[in-house]
Amino acid sequence: MKENFIKSTIILMVGGILAKVLGMFIKIFMARTIGVQGLGIYMLVLPTFTLVISISQFGLPLALAKLISENTKSTKKLFFSILPIAIIINIIMMFLIILLSPIISSNFLKNSNLKIIIQSMALIIPFTTISSICRSYYFGKSRMIPNVISTIIEALIRLFFIIIIIPLIIPYGIYYTIHILILSNIISESLSTIVLILFLPAKIKIKRKDILPDKKYIKESLQIAIPNTTSRLISSIGYFLEPIILTNVLLQTGYTRKYIIKEYGIISGYIIPLLLLPSFFTLAISEALLPVISKEQEMGNIRNIKKKIKQAVLFSFFIALPVTFLLMIKPDFFLKTIYHTKEGIPYLEVLAPICLLQYFQAPISSSLEAMGKSKDIMKITVVTTTIRTILTYFLGKLKIGLWSLISAISINIILTTYLEVKQLKKYL
Repeated sequence: MKENFIKSTIILMVGGILAKVLGMFIKIFMARTIGVQGLGIYMLVLPTFTLVISISQFGLPLALAKLISENTKSTKKLFFSILPIAIIINIIMMFLIILLSPIISSNFLKNSNLKIIIQSMALIIPFTTISSICRSYYFGKSRMIPNVISTIIEALIRLFFIIIIIPLIIPYGIYYTIHILILSNIISESLSTIVLILFLPAKIKIKRKDILPDKKYIKESLQIAIPNTTSRLISSIGYFLEPIILTNVLLQTGYTRKYIIKEYGIISGYIIPLLLLPSFFTLAISEALLPVISKEQEMGNIRNIKKKIKQAVLFSFFIALPVTFLLMIKPDFFLKTIYHTKEGIPYLEVLAPICLLQYFQAPISSSLEAMGKSKDIMKITVVTTTIRTILTYFLGKLKIGLWSLISAISINIILTTYLEVKQLKKYL
């Protein structure tokens, strides 16, 4: 079990490094190609995209990974029990997005030009859902190589698209460019799914009884999926409301739309990605941790669970600490080197030490999920997201510009970390 955890972590870390490097190039080329204004527009619709994907997946990938990792159920029957639910939810979401796109763009985001971008999200839904469900199969089996390869191929396709295709589309207008940029996910997710399918056992046989959904499996899946979906949904709703609240409040207090888009683009497009640069390490640890903790929980080995969680938290801390320190003392160097800009240095200096706490959240959340405590994470998410949303609104009234968002983010990170650690101690 120990060797499997370490091996899975190392594979995911190596893959994470490659994917992160590619992801960094994607962000650099995207920022340089579409500019600060284009990046600001992209970041304004990104919360909507995140919300749409969270609802569409309905927590089913996590449920599948956890149930497969327990190794007590038919994998094929689990897959085909979950698939019909995913299809129904995806179809409903596609129609809703197309119908609501005029309202979201004009009434919420105050920009009717965003309508075509929001509509493009509907077409991506089934591709991201299928890809995520396929990945969850391999996570449950603790087979990390297929996921790593598919992630790298997906990133390469996106990078190719941004470098070669996007510059050709720019002359048609920035909104149309963002629209095509989002649609490019169809190609990257499709190729990623094909790679995952190629890694399936060659002699796999699917019988009629495997295809028929099992009510017991559906019930168990939903018991995991619903709290997880609620948690992600609340978080995504908060993220979705963030630019809407900021735009409306800051416009009321005298700030221009151009200023809001630019500063929000700097924080969401430059500062946050830079602060979360080492997150692929903690994500790798968390993903490798989930099947291990699930198995230990099934066997009742609390001692081993504690040991694995301590290892994961320590790994995360020692990885994040030097990166955070460097960002604090040389923020201008990293912004200039990576993004060719020095805008946002004060934001980076304030958020860097606070974001150190964020690296503890991934392994702790993953451990609680693996222990079947999704409802606790849901409750924490409700509290912290509500507080962050309220703070964003009221701090925005103080005429401190985007510092209202920085303050809300900081308080959210501190509170979430405290509540998750407190909950984990309760069970261990």
